[in-house]
Amino acid sequence: MNVAVEHIATDQPPDDAKARDLDYDWQSGNQIELLENGEAYFPKVFEAMRAAQREILLETFILFEDKVGFELKDILIEAAQRGVKVVASLDGFGCGELSVSFLRELAEAGVAVQMFDPASKTLGIRTNWFRRLHRKIVVVDAAVAFIGGINFSADHLGDFGPEAKQDYAVQIVGPAVADLHHFALAQSGRQVRTRRGWRRRPQRPAPWATSEEDGLVRLIYRDNVQHRDDIEEAYIHALSKARTRAVIANAYFFPGYRLLREIRNAARRGVHVQLIMQGQPDVLLAKLAARMLYDYLLKDGVVIHEYCQRPLHGKVALVDDDWSTVGSSNLDPLSLALNLEANVLIRDRAFNQQLYESLETLARNHCQTMPEKRKPRLWLWRLTVGFLVFHVMRHFPVLTGWLPAHKPRLKPIESPAHDV
Repeated sequence: MNVAVEHIATDQPPDDAKARDLDYDWQSGNQIELLENGEAYFPKVFEAMRAAQREILLETFILFEDKVGFELKDILIEAAQRGVKVVASLDGFGCGELSVSFLRELAEAGVAVQMFDPASKTLGIRTNWFRRLHRKIVVVDAAVAFIGGINFSADHLGDFGPEAKQDYAVQIVGPAVADLHHFALAQSGRQVRTRRGWRRRPQRPAPWATSEEDGLVRLIYRDNVQHRDDIEEAYIHALSKARTRAVIANAYFFPGYRLLREIRNAARRGVHVQLIMQGQPDVLLAKLAARMLYDYLLKDGVVIHEYCQRPLHGKVALVDDDWSTVGSSNLDPLSLALNLEANVLIRDRAFNQQLYESLETLARNHCQTMPEKRKPRLWLWRLTVGFLVFHVMRHFPVLTGWLPAHKPRLKPIESPAHDV
């Protein structure tokens, strides 16, 4: 029995570009729930999937064959067998170790499995390092959506041990779910139709909602075509308008100069700016890169915390008392210049306060704070090197586009028929 797994490269526009080049406006009247770590996230997602009647759309960077991955597989198989349309879009790098038997079970049950940029190892080394499908989105029956930084793996649960990740996602119910559903369908290559035919592309909206009401949500994303800087611009715009406070908790922090300047400028005009970074990173280079920027930010009053209880995997931020963002995008060259990412912007005071209290608890109880006055360590030289590295990375999509693994193509791949 062959296992048919589609190979999809969605960082290039498809034949019908209108289905992919999408902008989404603010949607009001949404209910937003913060989900912290796998203990809150997995039960909510699995409950929604078990209750699905028509459709489950899933995108994830990582799916492991562990207790979380096996439970997800069983839920998807059961849903497909009862007639639910199930589409699972997986990243070829993050999910590259999945066995043929695991994929076969999904395919035989009727789950449509799509692998973004799969590549076999060359001399035992993976070749598909760049342009990852890094989004984490689940939409069930176009009625409830989940988005954030949490993958389907047991290392997002506390019982995993010292290496369990600290992370965040949100559950959304309301009009914004239609945008997440539309986006997930379009990115999976499926037809996106409404009662009036193809959905028209709306006018590109302003990044800042002016309404005083709560429950506002806007989907933003980055690709390597028309939306390269949307997430970065949202951060810059929000920080430029900050009046009282700004908190950024990000696993991999190595942004470009424009975003660093807005962080610094906010602190200079009296905004209480806090950064929560990794103190025990799963990638040591991430910590070293972030620390290259510390002196530049500390000297202007930015408060920097390093989370030391376990690896920080979150990608969240808040500004003042009503603006927040949660999603998959880090603030480093991979996320800001290479990966396929998605965040939601949220204007909601209750949600903002809930996220603020969670991050304050983290900073107060589980972080070490960098001293305001550190001995200068050639900060100007390190900052210059950092800028050069970042902007070289920003042009990497062009370079990696020359590699065979990243030529845009959409075709089925037949996996071996033998048992594993």
